[in-house]
Amino acid sequence: MKIAVLREASTGESRVAATPETVAKLIGLGAEIAIEAGAGLGSRISDQNFAAAGASLGSRVEAIDNADIILCVRRPSAASLAGARSGALLIGALDAFGHEAEIAAFAASGLTAISMEFMPRITRAQVMDILSSQANLSGYQAVIEAAALFERAMPMMMTAAGTVRPAKVFVMGAGVAGLQAIATARRLGAVVSATDVRAAAGEQVESLGAKFVMTDALKDASGTGGYARELTLTEQAAQAELVAGHIAKQDIVITTALIPGRPAPKLVTAAMIEAMTPGAIVVDLAAERGGNVELTRADEIVEHNGVKIVGYTNMASRIPTTASQLYARNLLAFIETLVDTASKSLAITWDDELVKATVLTRDGAIVHPNFTSTATLPPKNVPLEPPPRKVADAPKGDA
Repeated sequence: MKIAVLREASTGESRVAATPETVAKLIGLGAEIAIEAGAGLGSRISDQNFAAAGASLGSRVEAIDNADIILCVRRPSAASLAGARSGALLIGALDAFGHEAEIAAFAASGLTAISMEFMPRITRAQVMDILSSQANLSGYQAVIEAAALFERAMPMMMTAAGTVRPAKVFVMGAGVAGLQAIATARRLGAVVSATDVRAAAGEQVESLGAKFVMTDALKDASGTGGYARELTLTEQAAQAELVAGHIAKQDIVITTALIPGRPAPKLVTAAMIEAMTPGAIVVDLAAERGGNVELTRADEIVEHNGVKIVGYTNMASRIPTTASQLYARNLLAFIETLVDTASKSLAITWDDELVKATVLTRDGAIVHPNFTSTATLPPKNVPLEPPPRKVADAPKGDA
């Protein structure tokens, strides 16, 4: 069994799909590991580190030659995998919705494409959940980026020269990224408030010491699986009115409403930005899908009326060493379910719920039940970002 690890080609992508830790564990499963030279450099992992763990290094052509499994972070082009054997598993964050032609190309080439974003939210799959692991880091890093740009101290300080008031932070969305942003801002000493269209999110928000803000007109917009349903026009108007009044008083705003494959919902208008105090910071975690903020520009920091809007499209990649560590462990946990430990070879159970949920292409065809080559959008009831599994699993902030 041979496993290849690709060097990421996407601009700004610093993560890698394996680490020396996971390489050693994969070798323990009976795998031969071939790494494309330079794959870990963006995450401060040298080729020598991988070699010391037991991997071989070479070109992409050499790495994928006769590989049974090919690991990646972002979707590579089918052309870049020419030479991979038919039936090889391509495992990574393949971002299928909106990129139907690329997925069809994987099918045509005979690759079995497995998209880790489709991992079901069940107990046994928690350790394989790349959406949660990377959203967790994105929420943390959003606060760090905001604090770096904020030209004042975050916590309250009582000094001989006077008292410095704490920064006010408002988090829009209380999924995994939102809860981690709340916890991080609280640790830095800010006064934190948050909103979410799901009434149940209030318990998680308040457990972290933040104030939960929700309009009475909304009541609750919980959908299936802990995700949010679409709001009615009346509910949207009520939520927008609440947000407009609250944002004007905030120093830092972090938005997290990201819908895979769909344009991000616009939550913050230019008028709301103009009502904020000059020097305020807005971090838009949905920038890769057009942003939650009307003025967001992908991978830019825009300044409007003295307010800075941060539109980084790959926040987790700005903390690549930790992000790679967690992502690689997610992949390792999934691969362990595909390997027979006795024979140390691939033994895939195709009707396993994890496999059925994540396999996009197999035997030259697109096989995922919710995805076809003609699909243009995912189902409407998809996460704005991964909801927490339960209160006990949420990151804890200072009381």
